[in-house]
Amino acid sequence: MDTIHLLGYAGALVVGLVLGLIGGGGSILTVPLLVYLLNYNPITATAYSLFVVGFTSLVGTFQKHKKGLVDFKTGLAFSFPSFMAVYLSRRYLVPNIPDVLLQLEGFELTKEMVIMVFFAIIMLLASYSMIKNKKNTEKTEKKQHYSKTFVQGLTIGTITGIIGAGGGFLYVPALVLWANIPMKKAVGTSLIIVSINSLIGFTGDIQTLQIEWGFLLLFTLMSIVGIIIGVSLSKFISSKKLKKGFGFFTLIMAIYIIYKELYIS
Repeated sequence: MDTIHLLGYAGALVVGLVLGLIGGGGSILTVPLLVYLLNYNPITATAYSLFVVGFTSLVGTFQKHKKGLVDFKTGLAFSFPSFMAVYLSRRYLVPNIPDVLLQLEGFELTKEMVIMVFFAIIMLLASYSMIKNKKNTEKTEKKQHYSKTFVQGLTIGTITGIIGAGGGFLYVPALVLWANIPMKKAVGTSLIIVSINSLIGFTGDIQTLQIEWGFLLLFTLMSIVGIIIGVSLSKFISSKKLKKGFGFFTLIMAIYIIYKELYIS
């Protein structure tokens, strides 16, 4: 096993740690790791990201449930429209985007470039959500009407399907701001949504891509080890400070991706 792959598996461990500590951000690390370190194309990388983050989040869900930090009713309400949108996006939308969208005086705008830039834009929005100070993150649990939840789940599901993200970095703030769930429970609840969405979305990719199962399973195993450690450490680490720090990291990564795709490619 070469150094690059060893670094990749170490990165998978970090992916799990982040998911366990803040309930999101796994795909923010996984996709760039697979694209820029392990040289997978963005289509394959986003597919692998769904599998890795999906199974890792499933393990995290059981751990959070033992602590009473998962609202299954709200999580499943978000999951139903979301997984439909994720599956349809991965099965029909992404494969049918033209390989080259625009050619202009030597500049070529490709599908892979658009997906990575769109991914970076979502990362910028996620970083803002994580960095900004909220006056009150602990809300009383007051449920909203399911019709709003359906539309919200459909919207986030479509976005995460295109970029191959589990969507935890979008679902945590959505659960806090829209579903009025306290932050700690929102982190746990996001994991059940992420696991369902990601794994169902990945089934859409199985039909269109060739999967390197040996690599993918080992990478996922390392990520699962990471989330087990992360959930255990979460009670000792300030989630507020960690989230803000990860927000700044996400901001830097987003700027790097945009620069690399638009100015270096």
